[in-house]
Amino acid sequence: MKYKVGIGYDVHRLGEGDGLVLGGIVVPSCLCSVGHSDADCLIHAIIDAMLGAANLRDIGFQYPDSNPDYKGIDSKRLLADAFKKITDKGYKIENIDSTICLQTPKVSKYIGQMQQCLAEILNLDTEDLTIKATTTEKLGFVGNSSGIAAYAVCLLSRD
Repeated sequence: MKYKVGIGYDVHRLGEGDGLVLGGIVVPSCLCSVGHSDADCLIHAIIDAMLGAANLRDIGFQYPDSNPDYKGIDSKRLLADAFKKITDKGYKIENIDSTICLQTPKVSKYIGQMQQCLAEILNLDTEDLTIKATTTEKLGFVGNSSGIAAYAVCLLSRD
């Protein structure tokens, strides 16, 4: 059995809006992520971790923001496509561990919904998909609520 690990990181600016797309769901908020796609920071970090572990470069290479086909796209579609790319190479996801860095809104009560949504797309048990949330104690762009960041680590295996 061969194991490979990848790490992902993503950042998006926050702006005024009517809900924050995060982990495949909409979290009620007067803030939204700003980006070329739906700007789901968590999914983007997870995709980067998956692609990196499978040596498929990164999200910007696979789904460039210069391609108008990706304008406003639901990141769940990108996640499903990235999952297909890694399974086509013979990899299986063993687990994903992720962290959302966000001052506001508080998202802890939505983590179960995010886990369920993403686990269904990735054919994982929710036990194998960890999502954590933290603040930066009001420090930096996350702390002043002008941005959101997410980190993810993905462990793949292949016979």
